[in-house]
Amino acid sequence: MAIAHATSGDLVSTLPLGPALKNTPSHALVKGRDLEVIRLVLQTGKAMPPHEVSGEVTVLCLEGRIELTVPQGVRTMQAGDHVYLDAGEPHGLRALEDASALVTISLAGAPGQTALR
Repeated sequence: MAIAHATSGDLVSTLPLGPALKNTPSHALVKGRDLEVIRLVLQTGKAMPPHEVSGEVTVLCLEGRIELTVPQGVRTMQAGDHVYLDAGEPHGLRALEDASALVTISLAGAPGQTALR
């Protein structure tokens, strides 16, 4: 069953998933014309290979630990850590332990196109 995207004015919880983390897939919370907000869920050892997106990105680690690889080096993120990435900046993620993160992607400037390249 598809998870519905939030609409204008909807409240969405971004609290840590805790025990539900193991059974919750990654999913878009909001998909607007110029903005996408995703709860990314990665199990220990799982990775999102290096990629770029056409818009600016932020990643907020909600729980667990995530290894972020960017041109400047490798960063270890834990709950509460937040990072900004310029549009087109290559990056990859790998879960050092079960983790979830709130990912925001600016879609401005790429109407009708998917943000991932």
